[in-house]
Amino acid sequence: MKSNSLMFALLSAGVSVVILCVTHWIYKWRNPKCNGKLPPGSMGFPLLGETIQFFAPYKANNISPFITKKMERYGSIFKTHLVGHRLIISTDAGFNSFIFQQEGKLFQCCYPKSFSEIAGRESIVSAGGFLHKYLRNLVMNLVGNESMKQKLLPKVEKMVCEHLQSWCGQASIELREAVAKMAFSFGAKILLSYSESKSSKNLRKAYADFQRGLISFPLNIPGTAYWKCLQGRKKAVEIIKSILEERCATPRKRQEKDFLDLVIEEIKKNGSLMTEAMALDLLFVLVFAAFETTSIALTLAVKNVCEHPKVLEELIKEHEAILRNRKIIESGITWQEYKSMTFTHAVIHETVRLANIVPGIFRKVLKDVDIKGYTIPAGWIVMVCPPAVHMNPKQYDDPFTFNPWRWQGQVLHAGSQKFMGFGGGSRLCAGAEFSKMQMAIFLHHLVTKYRWRVIKGGDIIRIPAVIFPNGFHIQILEKNIQKDATTTESRETV
Repeated sequence: MKSNSLMFALLSAGVSVVILCVTHWIYKWRNPKCNGKLPPGSMGFPLLGETIQFFAPYKANNISPFITKKMERYGSIFKTHLVGHRLIISTDAGFNSFIFQQEGKLFQCCYPKSFSEIAGRESIVSAGGFLHKYLRNLVMNLVGNESMKQKLLPKVEKMVCEHLQSWCGQASIELREAVAKMAFSFGAKILLSYSESKSSKNLRKAYADFQRGLISFPLNIPGTAYWKCLQGRKKAVEIIKSILEERCATPRKRQEKDFLDLVIEEIKKNGSLMTEAMALDLLFVLVFAAFETTSIALTLAVKNVCEHPKVLEELIKEHEAILRNRKIIESGITWQEYKSMTFTHAVIHETVRLANIVPGIFRKVLKDVDIKGYTIPAGWIVMVCPPAVHMNPKQYDDPFTFNPWRWQGQVLHAGSQKFMGFGGGSRLCAGAEFSKMQMAIFLHHLVTKYRWRVIKGGDIIRIPAVIFPNGFHIQILEKNIQKDATTTESRETV
């Protein structure tokens, strides 16, 4: 009897110790250490944090309900826990500007571990300091102003004309996918001289597998979206590696080098920073960047123009004026003509503002930072939230409305304190101007040569990436065709 009582007492004591330990652990989770006062907020459930709430789908042209609720309850700066990291989320334009100004001093670029696994640990996304500057300069050799002006502009125009002509007259095309294929084939060509029709390796499919799980809960278990994403990445890198090895083994004399040639030259230089692993990560990210964001933004631009007839009218007016001022109407777009497309650039800028393709910009805190009465501890990550700035009525009148005229008379920078559609600070997207050029050339030929109508789809949700759950199906016809096929699903004609 006494032994039973003793066992029960010991068991009770053990349970009590476990409860105390768990309670203490939960308390420490909810109340992290800080040499001052942390911003308000919630750390969510242990281990999970608030990751599930952050990834909850929501409708486009709005701020994430997760962010909105936090702002209403805690203000413009608050703490949380996402994908295994303690975060401070900033929706404050002033603090965001301070973060970018202090990059390399108080903050450094840092992404959640799960994202670094996807992008590559040695990619331009993950690189910092001198290494990032080195990789960025290499990329700018490909997409800088001189390259765009001398080489890329006529190539982009040729690509756009060929694809628009191939789509013309079809009963329907799904624009997001069609533009993605167009941008992918062009990007893969100028980067790797890769052509899907001439290769036995299906690089596009590997990226499609990667893309489907890109924005997902980071659970690396076979069958999960995140696992499939990593498998897609692995396949794509294997294909790029085989192309690189083949090129190294049998170098070809070319009149014009592609980006892969430049990378190989860098690898072979004595004392070069470039390694094969770094080259593969760089090429993988660049191929993806070449088609993903541009295809989303361009699809949204066409959708916005469809829904705003006055915008279309102004676009047609601007581009027909360019044609009238040419000596030879069929001659290609010149650099001067491209730079003169002021309203087109405003349409693109406004599209990117509302698109909020970049849901967050991440920086690691290098040492304790005091801001607005709060202390952000070293080692934490700060997430700048561009959508909260872009949709702030203090920054923009009627911020949820598509209004290109709001940019009239302004110099349109790819990044500023109140516009972060292409990132911010020293990490501003290297291909921002190239992406804008592709969109402008596409819109020029679309509005001067074609008319189109929406067949179905066009709904948008965010997770927080932009997706078209039902696609965006349109029919494109030449302007001189007076009569076109009818469809009961058609909603509008442009």
